[in-house]
Amino acid sequence: MAPKIKDVAKYAGVSVTTVSRVLNGEKYVKDDLKARVQKAIDDLGYSPSHIARSLVRRKTNLIGVIVPDVTSSFYSTILSTIEKTASLNDYNLLVCNIIEDTDKELKYLQVFKEMRVDGIIIMHEKINEEIREMIMKLGIPIIFSSVKPKDQPFISVIIDDYSAAYDATRHLIDLGHSRIGFIGGDMNDVTSGQNRYFGFVHALSDFGIEQVEAHIKFGDYKTRSGYDMMKEILACRTRPTAVFAVSDDMAVGAMNCISDYGLSVPGDISVIGFDGSQLTEQVRPRLSSMEQPILEMGKITVLKLLDLISGNNATLKDDVILKHMLVIRDSCKKYVNREDQT
Repeated sequence: MAPKIKDVAKYAGVSVTTVSRVLNGEKYVKDDLKARVQKAIDDLGYSPSHIARSLVRRKTNLIGVIVPDVTSSFYSTILSTIEKTASLNDYNLLVCNIIEDTDKELKYLQVFKEMRVDGIIIMHEKINEEIREMIMKLGIPIIFSSVKPKDQPFISVIIDDYSAAYDATRHLIDLGHSRIGFIGGDMNDVTSGQNRYFGFVHALSDFGIEQVEAHIKFGDYKTRSGYDMMKEILACRTRPTAVFAVSDDMAVGAMNCISDYGLSVPGDISVIGFDGSQLTEQVRPRLSSMEQPILEMGKITVLKLLDLISGNNATLKDDVILKHMLVIRDSCKKYVNREDQT
């Protein structure tokens, strides 16, 4: 039988209350008593029950995280800094990969409730009425990271996706490109779908550049869809001289497709991505990207959630909007020859 707290108390010659105080790190326990209790714990091989301690403290030090797709380079990067920041603050994560499955998300939210997590981080915005109703009833601090769903009372840690997409498009225009393709995301997503698309469209309009519908495609943010959408663009009678993809994964897929069709990046087509994930430095040519401050975003998400958990929410009424930044690498070049290509 595994030793219990009363066995530790008996072995150390102290009360169960004293053992509990030592385990919970309370200050007002004499050093000699702490040493006796610690020796008893070591000698007996006692391991305190996390669940039992949580019930006593009414705190589990657990954070639930809902991720739409952990295989994405963006989400894998932001998760790493979320985990690091949580760990530094003595919190553990329960990470749930929903693959955009509503039923799976409802199940995981129920698990979070049963596990008594102290807070929840959600990193997608496809919130249907059933999910909306459930998260409102949970009574658990919630924060959204990298997205801003419609009609939610919760704060988000985000960038200005519209302005970031506008600036990415403006970069291509400044390089002399006037035939610019676009590989967008799910238009049901306000943040990464609609806002990035409209930023692109309005940049073209502001600089008097024609929007070619055949050069505009929508994928699912993954590498494969970037490849497939680029394949459709290359099948057009004329091709763009530059392409803006709203995720680095799709940009890499587009670059692979361009190469497979015997063309070069940026020699024939310039490509710019979005996110600033680890992929940008791993591919060749290195990918220019409109970067989100991913590491800062993950860190701030956790710290703001911890403020909500501790009740320090007096100043946490507004979204946290971080700055985006254009990072120029090797995948874009100035366009000089404006003759039509076939």
